[in-house]
Parts: sequence; C-alpha cells; structure tokens
Amino acid sequence: MAGSNPGIARQGVRYEADDRPPLPITIGLGVQYALLCIASIVLTPMIMITLAGGSDAYLSWAVFAALVISGFTTAIQARRVGRIGAGYILVMGSTSAFLAVSVTAIEQGGPGMLATLIIASAMIQFVLAARMALLRKVFTPTVAGTVLILIPITLTPLILRKLAEVPEGASAAAGPVTAAVTLLVTILIPLRFSGVLRLWAPAIGIVAGCLVAGLGFGIYDMATVAEAAWIGLPDLAYPGVDLSFRPEFWALLPSFIMVTLVGAMDTLGDSIAIQRVSWRKPRAIDFRSIQGAIGADGLGNLLSGLAGTVPNTTYGMSIAVAELTGVAARRIGICVGAVFVVLAFLPKFVTLLVAIPGPVVASYYVILVALIFVFGMKILLSEGLDYRKGLVVGVAFWLGIAFQFDWIYPEYLQGAWGQLLGNGMTVGGLAVIVLTMFGEISGGGRSRLKTRLTADTWPEIDAFLSEFAARKRWGEEMETRLRAVGEETMQILTRGEAEATADRERQLLLIAHSDGKAADLEFIATTDTTNLEDQLAMLSEGAAGVPVESETPLRLLRHYASSIRHQQYHDIDILTIRVEAVGRAGQVGWD
Repeated sequence: MAGSNPGIARQGVRYEADDRPPLPITIGLGVQYALLCIASIVLTPMIMITLAGGSDAYLSWAVFAALVISGFTTAIQARRVGRIGAGYILVMGSTSAFLAVSVTAIEQGGPGMLATLIIASAMIQFVLAARMALLRKVFTPTVAGTVLILIPITLTPLILRKLAEVPEGASAAAGPVTAAVTLLVTILIPLRFSGVLRLWAPAIGIVAGCLVAGLGFGIYDMATVAEAAWIGLPDLAYPGVDLSFRPEFWALLPSFIMVTLVGAMDTLGDSIAIQRVSWRKPRAIDFRSIQGAIGADGLGNLLSGLAGTVPNTTYGMSIAVAELTGVAARRIGICVGAVFVVLAFLPKFVTLLVAIPGPVVASYYVILVALIFVFGMKILLSEGLDYRKGLVVGVAFWLGIAFQFDWIYPEYLQGAWGQLLGNGMTVGGLAVIVLTMFGEISGGGRSRLKTRLTADTWPEIDAFLSEFAARKRWGEEMETRLRAVGEETMQILTRGEAEATADRERQLLLIAHSDGKAADLEFIATTDTTNLEDQLAMLSEGAAGVPVESETPLRLLRHYASSIRHQQYHDIDILTIRVEAVGRAGQVGWD
C-alpha cells in the first residue's frame, strides 16, 4: 500500500466488474470492443501467411481459427473457469510479436513445425502462472508499469503508417481531415458529457470518421465488402502438428520462449491495469487474477498451436476503453467473445471492419495509447518510485525508445537479433527485470526462519527478530518496533487457527532483510482468504466490514509499519512489511 491513498474513489466508473449493465449497453459495448480489435486479429495471420508464402486455403483457415480462439479466450478471461482467466475484461487477439519468428518457422519447417513451437512455448505460460509466487521479484508492478508506458512507443510506427494509409490518387487532405474528425469527436464527447453519450463515444467517433472518409473523400473501399459472402466457412486446411523435432525446431525454440516471456509481461501489465480501472474504490492487486490471466493467455496459445494459427495475447486497449466508457462489467467481455465467434462465420462483416480507413484507426489508437501510458504511470507511482526504482524505470524506458527507433548501433542488430531487440517493449521489459534482479542480488544477505504458522510459534519468531535486530546493531527502539510488528502480524495471520484442520497445518517462512536503517519483513504462508491491504483501507475509512476484535492488531500494525503489501496467490500469501527507523514509521504510505 505504500504510496497509495485508499480513501480516494474513482467517480468515473459507471459499472464495476460485478455489475450487470442493461442488455443494450452490453451488446453495444461488446460490438465496439470487437470493432476495435477485429482488424488486428485478422490482419496478423494474413500478414504472416502472405510473407511466408502460404496457401490461400491455409490463410482462410488461420483467420477463422484466430477469430474463434480469440473469442473463446476473451470469454474465459472475463468469466474465469477454475484458475484460468482474470475475471475482468481482457480482450484476447492475435499478437504481432510472433510475426518474425513465425514466418521463419513456416519457411524452414512449414505450418506443422510452427504449431509445435507455439505449443511448446505455451507451456512456459502455464509454468509462469502456477509458479508466479516464486517469480514475484521478477514479475512486479514496476515491471508491469514500465511495459505499459512502453506500449505507446512500440505502437507509434504502426500509428504513423495508419495515418498515411490512404488510396493512391486520393486528395491530400483525406488523411488529415479524416483523422482530425475521428480524434475530435472521440475526445470531445467524453470531455463534454458524462452520461450515456460517453459510453458511445468510441463508436460515434469511428462512425464519424468513416462517414467523412467514405462520403467526403471516397477512401472507404466498399468494393471488397460487396464481394465478400454474408455467411461462410473456411476451407478446412488444418496444417497438423509436426513432431519430428528437427534441428530447425531446437534452433527456433529459444526465440519463441523469449517472445512468450515478453507476452507474459504484457499480460501482467494489462491485468494489473484492468483491476485498477474496474472498481470505484481502490483495491489491493489480486495476484490470483494475474495468474489466471497468464493461464488464459497460455490456453489461447496452446489452442492457437493446435489449430496452426498465430498465438494470441491480451490487448491493452481493453483498459483504455473501460476507462473511456466507465464500464468494466465482466459480462461485456463475455459478449465480446461471442461477437468474435459469430464474426468468424460472417466474412462480409469481417471485411467491413478490416476495410475501415487507416486514418480512422490511427486516430482512435492515439487516444488508446495515451490512456495506456497514463495507466502505466499510475501503477509506477502507486508502488512508490524511490531513487532505485526511478533509476531502473528511467533507464529501461530510454533503452526501450532507443532500440525501438534504431538509435543504438543499428548496424550490429541484424537478422533475428534485430527483430527481437527492435521491439521497445521487449528491450525495456528485459532491462527493468535485469536491473531489478541485480538490485535484489546485490542487496545483501537475508535471514530466514521456517516454522509452523500457529500462535505457539510466536516465541520462536520473537527470538528470530530480536537476534536479527542485534546482528544489525540497531537500537532498542528499532528492535521493539520489529518485535511489535512481528507480534501483530502473527495475531492477524493466526486468527483463524481454531478453524484450521489438523491435516492442513499452515506453514510460515519469514525472511528478514535490512535496507540501511529500515527492515523489510516477508511473511510467506499458505493461503488465507482475506486481503490485509483491503482491511486496512476499510479501517482508514472507518467503514463496516472489519470485525471489532480484529481492529486492534490492524491499528497497531499500521502504526508500527511504514508500508504493507499483501500479495495473494493461489495456495500462498506473501505479506511484505517495511519498518522504518523511529520518527519515520507510520508516515510512509498512510495518508
């Protein structure tokens, strides 16, 4: 909770994740989301197969499969099935990050080897989702925020190309005027209105831009739309899976794994951001939701591999649209998924959406990437940007920009390395992870204690903290604060001990680490159902929901600790508490 103010509510949220908007709003926004994402879902496999010289039958099948899989996984993300899915609106779609390596795979081994490589790399995401608690020092909100602020940089070349994407012989004013109308209408409506019109601002802006493009300048190509069939199925050109595991497979596998890790970082950032915009009152980040999002991402890639089409990932525009419209109800995500599946059988509507003029698409992307950048900054600031994190984020951000635009030794970055390091999000994400890990490794030794999580083990923990304070040569005041934090934390963690069964005894790992005159304590325990950050937020607001008998430990813990973060994963809780020197405690992160 460091750096956050739990008392500030987001007034712009009209429908939270658990709400049920009226059916017209649900369908209308579902179609809007689909309209914004359909081009990316369809064009990515088209570009991949065209560049690789694939057949028309394979192209038809790959586009159909991409739409169906994107629809299915988008619904899974919203609905959550077991531990798969985020439980929020996270639109899934084809990712261009795999384009370069996928084209190479098709050229060297055909669609069958591409399918095998995608299936193998999808396993990495399942491992990440299951073991995310062990990787908590790598996949952090700081990494997520950095990746989010680099997304606009990565998309800038695409936006610039789209702005200039007008038919040959069209008026010189066609692109600028169409883009300006789309941009102004989409921005001015939410700035001026806060009611129902705000919900329809994206659709109104796109329609306005399309009308200007078609009626004013004739750059909306309706000929291809007229030629497309209303209802149709693709040729069943299923490529199959190549299990020969030739040398080309092993040569390309590291590249696929690397791109998969980058996609996981992107999903991490999107899943944190969508949680922040889906509730009126700020909540602690639910890492179980992030695990579910990455798991659903892995499921999408597994299905994409089995179907022989391009892998998919979460689209950051989900967050921007939820912020712009104020609607974050998860049933919207289910509707989006259904629209994708329906559109897979309607070639004419797919063609109609794909034919939307480039300047219209580019103008709306400008709004989306602007909002994504702001979300990234909010996540970074809410986590507290001390001088270490500020240095890491600043360097990673600059490196991302520099490599994206080939400012650093471009002559040495050719071929596969050029494709990998030519993506700013990849370079920036890897840079922030490496620098963060270096800070963790060079931060000095840690003291550890593994024991049972029961009230009877408190003397053991008290002695451990006293010895830790003595070893660091801190004074009596600091030792008292550490022991008090340990006592109150144990009271909170063991308050449900009477309900625990003998065959499920909870375990505790306590890690103590010094940072100058401050101490960082990590209480790692088998899972509980209550988030301590949310309880402290309710306590700060004086709201009902915190039992009276639980208030005293919470208030004392808030007094002694300078920051508290509760990360909840499937089967494990991690409570990180920072204790500052006397005179500073209680002043950091508690407004």
